[in-house]
Amino acid sequence: MTSIQPIEPSTTLIPEKNLTKTLTVGIITAIFVIAAPMIIGAAGGNYWVRVLDFAMLYVMLALGLNVVVGFAGLLDLGYIAFYAIGAYVAALLSSPHLTSQFEWIAHLFPNGLHTPIWIIVPIAMGLAATFGILLGAPTLRLRGDYLAIVTLGFGEIVRIFMNNLDRPVNITNGPKGITGIDPVSVGGFSLAQTHSLFGMQFPSVYLYYYLFVRVCSTRVSAVHGPRSVKTKSPPRRWASTPVT
Repeated sequence: MTSIQPIEPSTTLIPEKNLTKTLTVGIITAIFVIAAPMIIGAAGGNYWVRVLDFAMLYVMLALGLNVVVGFAGLLDLGYIAFYAIGAYVAALLSSPHLTSQFEWIAHLFPNGLHTPIWIIVPIAMGLAATFGILLGAPTLRLRGDYLAIVTLGFGEIVRIFMNNLDRPVNITNGPKGITGIDPVSVGGFSLAQTHSLFGMQFPSVYLYYYLFVRVCSTRVSAVHGPRSVKTKSPPRRWASTPVT
């Protein structure tokens, strides 16, 4: 008479099941993300695709804020100010605004400032980081609501300055903003033009959407990619204010 040997519980079934589920969800999500501008464009036109572009832009900003608040534990209410600094630097370096306002710049660059995106990005990052150091050096000792108030004040100061730096010297063009900004171009491939692929037309608003999706996916991979590294969650600085 043969005896039935007990089957030892397998420890690989659950990971394989989770891997299959994750892969399925990832494929479905990728298909939806790729087809989203086409579906929205067919339903509401390029206007709503442009709205989707702005939504993806703010998703990118939210991912950056997650690093500051979620990982560093700092309640930064002026995070958008650094975005404004980088955006204005990029606009000034890729538009004819400075050459039209300053004659000496026009003499140096008679054809206007058309700085490549690969040069603009590190300059904008460096200037935004410099302002971050200037703000963070004296305020990182603050905790609780005081840190939130300081960063909120910094954000409002930057907003007011940018809206009023149009006189006596016009630097930011005030509330009107800077116009004539060069489109993003990589190796002669301009995102301002309509391109064809596999017989399908991809307008400019579609291309910018895919650019934002690519940047967002890179941020997610950089933040959540190394799963093997276990880090302790930082204390929330806004939750440690002593009650007096």
